[in-house]
Amino acid sequence: MASQSSLESVTIGSLAKATNMSKSGIFAHFQSKENLQIAILEFAATDFIDQVLLPTLKIKAGIPRIKALVNNWVAWAQRLKGGCIFVTASTEFSERPGKVRDFLLSQQKSWTAALRKICRSTTRANELPEGVDCDQFAFDLYSLLMGYHYYSILLRDDESKQYQEKALTRLLNTYQSHQEFNSDDY
Repeated sequence: MASQSSLESVTIGSLAKATNMSKSGIFAHFQSKENLQIAILEFAATDFIDQVLLPTLKIKAGIPRIKALVNNWVAWAQRLKGGCIFVTASTEFSERPGKVRDFLLSQQKSWTAALRKICRSTTRANELPEGVDCDQFAFDLYSLLMGYHYYSILLRDDESKQYQEKALTRLLNTYQSHQEFNSDDY
């Protein structure tokens, strides 16, 4: 429900109706809409770890791991009717102080930290050159995923998967072809 409509649209009442449970039973469990929203995000984060990160980490460090990460993220986002819940929730809550925004911020910081770690492991595997700016790589890779999300979910572009694959190949080739990197290169 949160992926398809919005996190804000999931209420105690709408969840009770969707699950054929009483509003009072749902309220007794969550105590507030904010707690419900955080529970949804916690569930999504656990699912994300199980479906995207853990299978990725089973792949040998290097370019194959990066490709697996992207493929796992794309498959996970496609399973959700409205795409990545963190993308939609981030838009909804980016300017709203509170526990939901704090959770989203923490989750997204963990995600970008994972992208940086995967970049560093690829450098250690000698599949990206020493000196790669892993902060920039994480930004570039995440931007690629956001572009895919936009083309796939909003535009419903049938070519979005092919665009994503070409963009990933181009991104990896760009990073692999430079002998020295610094943040001023971009």
